[in-house]
Amino acid sequence: MDLSFTYNFPALRGYQACKEYYVVMCPLRLIPKIFLFDEEEIPVEYRAQRILNKSRIPDMTNYILENTTNYVFSSITASVDGELIFEPLNKDMPNQDLGLLRVSMDARFLINDGQHRRAAIEEALKIAPDLGNETISVVFFHDTGLNRSQQIFSDLNLHAINTTSSIGILYDYRDPLSIITKDLVSENHFLSRYTDKERVSLSKNSPKVLALNFIHNTNKRLLCKSKGSEISNEETTFLIQFWDIICESILEWQAVLNKELSPRDLRINYIVGHSVLVEALGEVGKQLKEEYPDSWQDNLKLLRHIDWSRSNTNDWLGRCFNDNGRIQKTNHNITATANRIRELIEQL
Repeated sequence: MDLSFTYNFPALRGYQACKEYYVVMCPLRLIPKIFLFDEEEIPVEYRAQRILNKSRIPDMTNYILENTTNYVFSSITASVDGELIFEPLNKDMPNQDLGLLRVSMDARFLINDGQHRRAAIEEALKIAPDLGNETISVVFFHDTGLNRSQQIFSDLNLHAINTTSSIGILYDYRDPLSIITKDLVSENHFLSRYTDKERVSLSKNSPKVLALNFIHNTNKRLLCKSKGSEISNEETTFLIQFWDIICESILEWQAVLNKELSPRDLRINYIVGHSVLVEALGEVGKQLKEEYPDSWQDNLKLLRHIDWSRSNTNDWLGRCFNDNGRIQKTNHNITATANRIRELIEQL
């Protein structure tokens, strides 16, 4: 290797499966220059990554630009298909794995994991060049051929499990709607006890009645807000009042709260333990607030007179559940259920 023409990275050496790998801190300004994508026209069997999903890039770019003081990106993982040399800082323990990684400038860097991060960084640098001096950690594996690169990608994603939307809401401290949803859950007596903050669907034996994402999705319908939108004090008050009213007006929920009915029996015998009904109530609440701004609360309280039992096929068959009794949740089901609830309220 001609040491005059190398990339030099301070690096930490590690070992996995009897092979060396290296962790380096790479300035963001170098990321678009040294890391290349596979071309889309290359057949999938000859690529080492999935094709870039360009629709994800704007959101990731905005995430960086809107959170320049507290954004977080995990490491990029890449293969190097050229010559590289690791020079230990000290050949004696314990510093023999801390040193300088020299990579030939004619080497090819192939991203195994992190291509969307790389694209977002490139776009962010166009708008905010000052970010170029910040760093991201990069894990380098010495590429022994394309098969190895593809195997690295497969291995990295083998046991990957996406977090549930409920967990995403619970851990989100930027999105105003997520924050408000968590606050009202913690402050509402029924919701604080019977909301599962981790799962997105509840098993038949779950001790909870609602999942956090049920409530969040309902709030989105109530306010017609997208992620990141600001929420006024008036809108916050509306959400709190809405949930206070329905938690008191759905008598089956009160029965669960008073230990007169188990969550399991609620789900088996009533539709009020399922997300299709909860989101339909969001549609109803939004409509009532728009049509009756001064009396929507009184109209919503009429929910206590509705028969929510699954045996009430006249109202809920073909809306909440099908002929087999299976609960269905599509936008059509939510709209049909909301329309029926409105009809029942108008008849009272």
